[in-house]
Amino acid sequence: MHESYDYGLWIIVLINAGIFFVFAISFIRPSKKIEWRSMGIFTAFIAALFTEMYGFPLTIYFLVSIFGDNIGVVDPFDHLNGHLLGTLLGASDIVKYLICIIGGLIMAAGAIVIYDGWKLIHKSNGNLVTTGIYSKIRHPQYSGIFLISLGMLVQWPTLLTLIMFPVLLFAYLKLSLKEERIVSKKFMKEYSIYRSEVPAFIPKFRKQINYKEEV
Repeated sequence: MHESYDYGLWIIVLINAGIFFVFAISFIRPSKKIEWRSMGIFTAFIAALFTEMYGFPLTIYFLVSIFGDNIGVVDPFDHLNGHLLGTLLGASDIVKYLICIIGGLIMAAGAIVIYDGWKLIHKSNGNLVTTGIYSKIRHPQYSGIFLISLGMLVQWPTLLTLIMFPVLLFAYLKLSLKEERIVSKKFMKEYSIYRSEVPAFIPKFRKQINYKEEV
């Protein structure tokens, strides 16, 4: 018998998933079908994460069912032991907290990247944006989603989210390619120069270029 079962907190599941969903909808603002489909995958990723974090620990249940107490902890259903990276490595509670903090910092960085991209797009009045964070990456909102998802995986990895993460990456990669085809038709040579110089998701951190002066 295990000493505790620190789950079944469904109200907390709903609150946390709702906060992330509202944030994503507010700054990503999907409108087309493909955008809603990608957002649906991200929403499912969030729901799966917080369900296992506070609702029902499916991954831990699965591991205990197969390996029993051999996974290395006396009480696998204690909430702190849900930090699987630390638990499976036999790390101390302090290290588990540090892993949690690192994941949270990665998530915060993702939120900042999303906001920085949204802020510039909101002020663009339909013009091509190549300054600020857009001088470093072409799709900051999607890079932000990737960072938030990665931070969640570091903080609280589960079987479902590990399976869903590459699906999420593929969905937003596909969406970004579709968006670029549309923007290329509108801005043509200007966007072609911009695209050749600026990476899609991972910045190179080099000197900002004024693309409009080159056209």
